[in-house]
Order: sequence, then C-alpha cells, then structure tokens
Amino acid sequence: MTARYCAAPLVVMALAACGTDAPDTADGVSQGLAAERARRLSDVRYDLTFSIPETVDERVAGVAKITFALTEPGRALVLDFDAPPGSVQTVSAGGDSIAFTVVNDHVVVPAAALRAGEQTIELTFLAGDGALNRNDEFLYTLFVPDRASSAFPSFDQPDLKARYHLTLRVPSGWEAVANGPLEERDSAAGGETFVFGETPPLSTYLFAFAAGRFTVDSAVREGRQLHLLHRETDEVKFARNRDAVYDLHASALRWLEEYTGIAYPFPKFAFVAVPAFQYGGMEHPGAVLYRAASIFLDEAPTQNQLLGRASLIAHETAHMWFGDLVTMPWFDDVWMKEVFANFMAAKIVNPAFPDIDHDLRFFLAHHPAAYEVDRTPGANPIRQRLDNLREAGTLYGAIIYQKAPIVMRHLERLVGEEAMQDGLGIYLDRFSFSNGAWPDLIAILDDLSPDDLAAWSRAWVEEPGLPAITAGATYDQAGRIERLWLTQRDPLAREVLWNQHFDVALGYADTVITLSVHLDAASVDIDEAVGLERPDFVLPAASGLGYARIALDEASRARLAGGLSEIASPLTRSVAWQALWEAVLDGELAPDTLVQLALRALSVEQDEQIVQQILGLLQRGFWRFLAANARAEVAPSVEALLWQELERASTPGRKRAYFNALVSVTLTDAGTARLRRIWDRTETVPGLPISEVQYTTLAAALAVRGVSGAGELLDAQHERITNPDRRARFAFVMPALSAVATVRDSVFESLMAAANREREPWVLEAMRYLNHPLRAEHAERYVRPSLELVEEIQRTGDIFFPLRWLNAALDGHQSVDAAKRVAAFLVEHPDYPARLRGKILQAADGLFRAAYVVHGWSGVEEWALR
Repeated sequence: MTARYCAAPLVVMALAACGTDAPDTADGVSQGLAAERARRLSDVRYDLTFSIPETVDERVAGVAKITFALTEPGRALVLDFDAPPGSVQTVSAGGDSIAFTVVNDHVVVPAAALRAGEQTIELTFLAGDGALNRNDEFLYTLFVPDRASSAFPSFDQPDLKARYHLTLRVPSGWEAVANGPLEERDSAAGGETFVFGETPPLSTYLFAFAAGRFTVDSAVREGRQLHLLHRETDEVKFARNRDAVYDLHASALRWLEEYTGIAYPFPKFAFVAVPAFQYGGMEHPGAVLYRAASIFLDEAPTQNQLLGRASLIAHETAHMWFGDLVTMPWFDDVWMKEVFANFMAAKIVNPAFPDIDHDLRFFLAHHPAAYEVDRTPGANPIRQRLDNLREAGTLYGAIIYQKAPIVMRHLERLVGEEAMQDGLGIYLDRFSFSNGAWPDLIAILDDLSPDDLAAWSRAWVEEPGLPAITAGATYDQAGRIERLWLTQRDPLAREVLWNQHFDVALGYADTVITLSVHLDAASVDIDEAVGLERPDFVLPAASGLGYARIALDEASRARLAGGLSEIASPLTRSVAWQALWEAVLDGELAPDTLVQLALRALSVEQDEQIVQQILGLLQRGFWRFLAANARAEVAPSVEALLWQELERASTPGRKRAYFNALVSVTLTDAGTARLRRIWDRTETVPGLPISEVQYTTLAAALAVRGVSGAGELLDAQHERITNPDRRARFAFVMPALSAVATVRDSVFESLMAAANREREPWVLEAMRYLNHPLRAEHAERYVRPSLELVEEIQRTGDIFFPLRWLNAALDGHQSVDAAKRVAAFLVEHPDYPARLRGKILQAADGLFRAAYVVHGWSGVEEWALR
C-alpha cells in the first residue's frame, strides 16, 4: 500500500486542506510526468549538502537548494523523493515556508508557491539509505536508473540534465570524491568538510559521490591528472596493478578524443575501487566506480582477465561521451549508451593487445552470452517500451550488453566505417550536454547510407530473438556441389528477416574454404560454391560476425564432434565449439560426447582464448548436463587431463585457467585430497602463485565437498584473510558453506529480509553455494521461495540483481523436480509482470534443457525448445 499524506513545517495538515493539482503522482516516474516536467522546466541546478554520521544506524541529513526556470506556473510541481515517511522536514522558497504534499514517492509543491521564470526551492530532509551503499567505513552512491530520488528530492529523469554543487560533511579521517572538482577541504574537530565545484549538465543517475577510509593515489598521464581512491591493503598487489590501470585509462581517453573529435568533456577524471561493487563499473563522470577485483588483478592473471580489465576500463571511459556527454531522453534507449561503450571498448583494446585475435575476442565476449537470452522464450528486444522509470532496472541484461554491440557491428558493415564514425560525430556534437534518442541517430546515419536503416532497425533493434539458419545442398553425380543455399527462419513465426553479412566455412580433410554471404532474404544461394567438392562439414557464420542459431546438419555435426583441431582458423574453431554447444542444449549431441571432445581438444589447443572457452564448456557440461553417476565416472579422466595440462602449461596465466577449472570440477577423493594439501600449503603448484582470494575460493570448494574438519578449515581461512573487506565478505558467506543443512536453511531464510540483501555480491556468492550441484537435492526447497521473492528484489535491489539472483538460485539444478517447481510458478502466475517473467524464463532455460537432456522431461518443449 502506498502512503498519501500532506505536510507543512511542524504541522501535519488535513488532506482536504491540500490542493492536489499535481499532474501525476503515481509510484515512480511515468512517461507522462517526465514529459510534463521536461516541457515546463529548464536550467536546473542543485546545491546539495549531505551530513554523514559516524555510524550507519543514524540517518544522513541533507539540504537541497533546487534552482530552475519554470513555464506554466499555474500548476503544482512534482519532485521525486522515495524515502521513508517523515523524511521531508521543511520546504521553503525565499525564506518562506511552503505547505507541501507528500503523495506516494513524490513531494508536491502547490501552484500558489510557484511563479514563472527562475526560482529556488529549498528542502531539508533525511536521505533514504537504499542507494547510498553505507558501510561502517565508507559509502558510495549508485543512482542508476531512478534511485537518485531515494537519496534526495529531485526531478529524477534523464532528460532534465542539471548542474550540481555538492558539500559533504563526513567523519574525521575520511576522504571523498564527487563529479565536480574539489574546491575546498576543511578539517575540524567534528569531521571533514569537502566542497565540490559545479558540474556540467548531468542526468540525475550520473550524479555521484563516495566517501570513507580510502587511500588516495594520483598520477599524471599525457598532461592529465588522474586520481584513484581504493581500500586495497596488499601493497604489492596495488603496486603491481597501479601503472596498468592509469595507462589503460589514458590510452582509452586518447583514442576516444581522436575518434570522436571531441576533447574529454568533463573537468576532472577520478575513479574509485570499491570492494564488492555490484557491477564491474559505473560511469559517473569525474567519479567512476569499479569493482576492486576487476582492476586489481592477482599475480599471474589469465589472458581473459587482462583483456577483461582493459575492456572494462575502455567501456567506462567511452561512457564519458556515450551516455554522459549525450544521454538518452528516456530509459527505453538505455541500451544506446551501453552498446556504444561496448562497441568502442572493442575498438580501443585492440592496439594494447597486438598479439590477440580480436575478432575471436569479440565473438567470445558477446555471442555466447547473447545467445543465452535470445534463444529463450524470455528473450526481449534491444529497444524495449518503458512506461515508468520504476521498471527501468528490468531492461538490463545480455541483450543490451552483448547482442547490441554485435548489431552495431552489422550496422557499421552496412553503412561503412567512415560513415559510422562521421554519423556518431554529428550525433555527439548535435546533442552535446543534452539528450539524443535512437531515432535521432538512425536519421543521421540514414542520410549517410543508401540502405533503408529504419527497416533494418525494426528487425534487429525492435524485435526479440534471432534467426535459425540452416544450410542446404544438392550434389551432382561426381559428388560436386550443384547448389548450396542458406535459409533463415524466424523461430517465433513472425516472418521477420534479419539482414546480415557473414561467412560460410566448407570443411575438407586438409583445408577450409570460406565464402562470403549477404543474407538479406529468406533464402540465398551461394553461387561461388557451385562445382566445389562435397565438404565434410558446412558451418554458417564461421567468421564470427553472423548472429544466428546455427542448425548443423547431421553429417556436419558428427564431423565436428569428431575433432576440431584440423580447422586452422581459431575464430572458425570457436564458432564450431559454440555450434556444438547449441546442439547439446537442443538434445542433438550427447553431453558426454562434448566432454570427451573437450578433453581431447585441450591437449592440442594452442589458442589461450579457446582454451578458456573449452574449459568453460567443459565445466558447464560436467555440472549441468551430466547426471551424478556420469560425473563420477568421468571425473578421474577429467582431473587427470587438467592436472596434466596445468603442469605442461607454459605461462602462469594458462596454469591459472587449468587450476581454476580443477577447483570447480574435482570430485575424486584423491583429487580433493591434493587440493586440501595445496590449501594446507604442504604442496605447491610449480609456476603458479596462489593469492589470498584463490585460497579463499579453494577453502569454499573443499567445504562444499564435505572434507573432514570443514568447519575448522573455514575458520582458519577466515583468520588468514588480511584485508578487512574480504574478511567481512567471507564471514557472511561461511554459513552457506556449512555441512549442516539446518544452518544453510537459516541462511536462506535470512535472505528473505531486504536488510540482509544489501551487499548483493555477498548474497549472490552465498546463494551459489547454497544451490551448488553437490547440494542441489536439498536446495530444491529454495526454488519456489526464490521465485516468490523476485518482485521484491526488483523493487529493493540494483539493476542486475533480479536476474543474478535467479541465476544463483537455479544454475546448480538439473532435476525434473526443480524444473517443475519453476514451471508451476509460471503457470500459477499468468499475470506476472512481463519483464520479470522474461527474466525467470531466461534463468530457467538451462534448467529446463538439463531436465530434458539428462532426465528426458517432456515438459521442456512448452518452456524452452523452439
């Protein structure tokens, strides 16, 4: 139930005495309210003061002076403030108190208190804690997509950009950072005061600050001062990563300035390494937040970890232009800022890694994750309708972050690299420090291209799903190709056609021939293939650019499952691995066949990116698609091969990849005992340094396997951890590792309370251990209540939390009983919110398919396979 009451300073007024001429005071920010405010308001400025107390039990007090120009003064004005009742203390203008109304999560200023033109309204308030992420020793704000209004009264919509001036009063010994440059710092007996200068125009979700017991570091790169706040206590680890982190930022800034023709548009550049941050990063200009573990890598990182860090830093830096300088008007286009950040990141990292196959990197970073969603009945289009910002968090996922960059690659190939760069430059210049929508960009590019980009956009951007592509062939009497063609089909029977360029590989005993195809119709002949000998396999989309569900014919599937080492191109091998994985998911290839193929391939594969891909598929196939008895049977050979390859690996990074896989899949008594000796430090892994974080992961893995004295082992590991943030996280997770089922039940029960879910990465780690495959039978009881909590999690958590919660709850399961529990929930809730229903279907897709592949569950056809 939502609250509705009126208030004035010191006096609670009767409802009848309050005028209610507010245009829209429903929960959240509706499109109607946003449009009405965007029409009436301009030149918005916030002068904000926050007083942060010593303890998290006390509320943060604030003052907001909001200046704006107003047209249509004869109507009430609605501000957004989603805080507990009574949080608004006073509202005034020019020193005079205003009788205000609080309706749902809005503060309504009556028309009588307003006039045309510029004016300032001042509010004193107690901030809500939901988006302040407060800990005993630090806090950081995270206001995306609509949570600025949980901390302070505001016009919380992206198209009302404003300038921010901020004063922070914090405990003694704290440091602070915000979007604007530091103007003044005053240390007094009562604490520290930081005053930050006014920012350029920013959307509310980009306003940010962090404060706490941080170490402040700085460096100069190419004449620009960069600042870093962190809490890493391992000085060697920090020193090992420091220069790389600064250098990666500097190179990304330089590249983006050259590509866009626009200098870095903000007055400062600082970033914060946050322990257990909810995301990889968040692009607040002047105060970028990162998950500390994503930028401070352990010794001997894998190639994927190095690439991942570079891509993350390039992604967040690209946001300074794409999202921060130019912002979408409404969150239905939130994908635009993410797609161009990812799209640019892929271009930026290439020069820094000249020895890497970047087309392969792009394929592995985007296609598998996008397919995970787009193959399911819960698939969503890239651009989604959004009626209220309260639901904006449900838009995020792999379709935005992984599919959209693939689509941009298709668009760039369609219009040309030069036209794409020119069009983006026009877009950034035209909407600088303002808002631009997807139709605005398409209109610009349409003028630079002969193609019908509006029609292209409808298929790729406005519709969900992906085409199913099959190859067909006829042969003459001599066994040569008479005709070879490709057919695309819409699995959702909408008759959608996807216009795309890609390559088709024809495999022979000693070579692979690659032919280019422009698939712009339901069926396209490949004339260049006529007269060629009959191939051993036909693999569409072999170049990694094509986006489709590739349905291998039986002969091609059998040939590829027999071995891939003869395929010279790493990218084509990678595409073939993905195609075989899709065949496993559809029940066309036995999982144990894939596992055995992976074991054979690891002993000969030279490309480290593909080694990582194979290891990932091996682990997923092992846990999700092998029954318990089949896992036990194959475990000795899996462990033996992984140890063999670990010992043979020539680099610490590759050794780490194999060791991580061993920690994941080891089941035998001998293998578990060996891992225990490594944790005990009575045995070492030659050439592989093991970090504190890895020892912690190893301790958890041993506990899940029920080793003798697991409780004492966990206690000892907790004592070993030197970093206070990591120690606190492990203390939270430890009960979820208990061998006592009732203890684990109590952990799950505790997560029903929102207050116990505030540290989301901790919660997700605990949930993964609670639902580990080795404990899945007991954890089936958690499936239904996990689903019942999703709506509340969407209301109280950050944007990625609902889907990540669902994945943590379901990924460890494969049983028919677990699948039926999910299916029953969906049947019993036919009117469940559509986007959250889609999230459940996305998360449950692997479970449904496993129940079908492993146990023959016939109900899968209704829910998963198309």
